[in-house]
Amino acid sequence: MERAEVTDRVWNHLLGTGPNGGAELPSGWSAAERAAWSLYAPIGRARSPFLFAQVGQSLDGRIATTTGDARDISGIDGLRHLHRCRALADAVVIGVKTALHDDPRLTVRLVPGRSPARVVIDPTGRLPNTARVFAADGIRRIVIQATASPRPPGVEVIRLPARDGWIDPAAIRAALADHDLARLLIEGGGVTIARFLEAGLLDRLHVAVAPLIIGSGPAGLRTTPVASLAEALRPETLVYGLDTDVVFDCRLAPTGSASTSRWPTMQEDTPAIAASRRA
Repeated sequence: MERAEVTDRVWNHLLGTGPNGGAELPSGWSAAERAAWSLYAPIGRARSPFLFAQVGQSLDGRIATTTGDARDISGIDGLRHLHRCRALADAVVIGVKTALHDDPRLTVRLVPGRSPARVVIDPTGRLPNTARVFAADGIRRIVIQATASPRPPGVEVIRLPARDGWIDPAAIRAALADHDLARLLIEGGGVTIARFLEAGLLDRLHVAVAPLIIGSGPAGLRTTPVASLAEALRPETLVYGLDTDVVFDCRLAPTGSASTSRWPTMQEDTPAIAASRRA
């Protein structure tokens, strides 16, 4: 695990990067600053389209208690990490359950940068027009729905067909690209992230783990169970320490396909490992 320190000069350099520049690091950076660059530069420098997800959870893989309390899951550095991810995205995408339960603002408040467009996936039009994601604050607001539910002035409505209560993630990606939003942060909840993951659309997945144990509650990622570990998703992963939280930076297959992210599928046994298997 590498300690990552996002200093002002690191963040300013990241905000100045784009798909065609910012590849060279200035001299004199510390090892922790270079680790921070390694964590965020793949997002800031990625060519469009690029989909990444971030989930904050406890040591035992929970994102809330059984009563729905999720306010203090992430430490302050985990929250700053989330806001940095938002600042590097064109749009942040959430499902209607997250919008209803958390009533989030989805803005960048803890770090310098611009807030991304806010996108809610609401197939049946359940989200009330008083939700904070629809607040008229100068940021683009978009709702993706299958119904003709009216929305507040200024909210862009994308109509897409739903099947069994869900809208196809690939159709969502294509529709947002048509609206000039290609770098997407899929923020939640766990089911929404899982649907984009299992559709093979995610290029990167950040799992921020905070040092607390909840005991029960909803899981961070609710993917389809596998029958054997040989079928499990094994993305190439680097681990970074952000003081209050630890971030697992998971790089998925070049196509973003969960079905091909197997790194490594098998490791050659050393004598010590072979002996442990026999024990």
